[in-house]
Formats: sequence, C-alpha cells, structure tokens
Amino acid sequence: MRSPQPADGEEPDMFDALKNLKDKAEDIAEEHGDKIAQGLEKAGDLIDERTDGKHSDTIDTAVDKAQGLVEKLGENGAKH
Repeated sequence: MRSPQPADGEEPDMFDALKNLKDKAEDIAEEHGDKIAQGLEKAGDLIDERTDGKHSDTIDTAVDKAQGLVEKLGENGAKH
C-alpha cells in the first residue's frame, strides 16, 4: 500500500521520500523485471566484449547480483 502524498504546501520527510522511491523501484521491477534482466545481460556482454574477456568472471558476477536484486525488488513489488 502506498503512503499518501503530503497535503499541498507540506514537504514529505526524507523517510517518506525514500520509501516512495523504493516502492516505485519495486513496481517497475515487478512489471519490467524480465526486460531489465535482459538489458543487464546485454550490457555485461558488451562490457565483456570491449574488455576482450579480461574481466569475464567479475562482469558475470556483477550481472548476476544485479539481476538478483531486480528479481527481489519485483517480488517485493508483488506484495503490495
């Protein structure tokens, strides 16, 4: 459930702003997680190609971790 927006003239506190940002990220990951994961994979492949495979293991690890985070965010978004 989303936090209500502040009334006109009121500033949201930092905690509410960060929570709203997190909620939006979860919703985006839930709706578009597969496309984001594909984009991360393509970006990793491009970087690997540009570095002539010198950092393949590191790049693969980073891509896997990023994809895992997107998946987790998407699962949290589904709970809303």
